[in-house]
Amino acid sequence: MSDVGQQLAAWGKVLMIETRGRVTGRPARTAVGFVEEPDGSWLVAAGDPDADWALNLEAEPRAVVNVGPRQVEVVAEPLAGAERNRTVRDLILRYGTPAERLGSGPAFRLRPLTVADGGR
Repeated sequence: MSDVGQQLAAWGKVLMIETRGRVTGRPARTAVGFVEEPDGSWLVAAGDPDADWALNLEAEPRAVVNVGPRQVEVVAEPLAGAERNRTVRDLILRYGTPAERLGSGPAFRLRPLTVADGGR
């Protein structure tokens, strides 16, 4: 995990997502661009169909997100159709990212877990 990614996550510019490695079973962390929804969930999209963090979420949808001062357990819900397209568009608008690759991989809603969901 890069120091730059950690610093950007601390500032709330990106989120740091910790997934469980689908092969190793060990924690894996990476910085990911996001759009925060009014309901408190985060929308994310991979720029590559082989992005490890996204493949890890497909194998095990539970993860931990750090953004700003918050650390939150989440469950990843795959996005498709119009919701997926809106996520990619909103990420491009937020970050000014060229559209060539963003969204060529999976997209997810990261929904915070509550105590009733099995979260903390």
